[in-house]
Amino acid sequence: MFEIKFNDIDGIKLGHAHNKDAATGCSVIICPEGASGGVDVRGGSPGTRETDLLNPVEFVDKVHAVVLSGGSAFGLDASAGVMKYLEENNIGFDVGVTKVPIVCSAVLFDLVIGESNIRPDKTMGYEACINSEQNLDDINGNVGAGMGATVGKIKGPSFSMKGGLGTYALQVGELQVGAIVAVNALGDILDNEKNSFIAGVLTDDKLSLDNTENIMISQYDNQKNVFSGNTTIGAIVTNAKLNKAQANKIATMAQNGFGRAIRPAHTMFDGDTIFSLCTNKIEADINVVGLLAAKVMEKAIVRAIKEADTLHGIASFKDLKTKNY
Repeated sequence: MFEIKFNDIDGIKLGHAHNKDAATGCSVIICPEGASGGVDVRGGSPGTRETDLLNPVEFVDKVHAVVLSGGSAFGLDASAGVMKYLEENNIGFDVGVTKVPIVCSAVLFDLVIGESNIRPDKTMGYEACINSEQNLDDINGNVGAGMGATVGKIKGPSFSMKGGLGTYALQVGELQVGAIVAVNALGDILDNEKNSFIAGVLTDDKLSLDNTENIMISQYDNQKNVFSGNTTIGAIVTNAKLNKAQANKIATMAQNGFGRAIRPAHTMFDGDTIFSLCTNKIEADINVVGLLAAKVMEKAIVRAIKEADTLHGIASFKDLKTKNY
């Protein structure tokens, strides 16, 4: 088993577009030949597009793109730009008069950082697709859907830290499994290899990390709405041959990666969503694909935090690391 680039997975292209001043962006995974798709939504505040189509009982069995976007529900507009690009390139479900691209999407809330009136739209979605044509490297941190992501928001945005976009992929023999994730969680981020929290809610003096779970437990009888802009969204991509039902199971197993790295995950104030895309190139055991999916998702979350940079006054892991936290 060895690490590969997410972009090396057979049958996909990856593109990003963002606005740094507005602190928002989108990322698109394109499957020109189509892929078996699945989804698992665990959070209580999701924003999604075309997830019903991924139910194994529905007719269409191939997905052509997944869009991860900032901008809250406004960011779903980025999918229209992806639709436009795919139709122009003759990619989609053939209905005779044209090909209809099947584009699934999930959004995160990043409106409290940067400019709230600038969000990913059709133009930005199209730009991300254009960028996929020459994007050969894995770019992490402040990029695409992770540009405006933050974590640790139990005490409000002013005590949060910078989240970001992360990718991580592994290969075993011919099997390739990779994760992409935009980390924008209510909770804190744990690096299990170091047995240490690396980002999350800050202490009142903003010099070190507090603990979200302890804060929530101490306020167990306070039922106030602590929604302040959350949701971690991502996708698992593999070259394994799996059908739509199995793809949904992979998305479910990948949620273990959220549970390992985000404390707490899947709250009512998160819209945690994971898609899965199987490009159907090689035979593989679904159980192995699933366990690897959880592993790469956990690694991608940690990478997103470690590669993020301070933005609009929101401190990053790199700031606390410099101070030996």
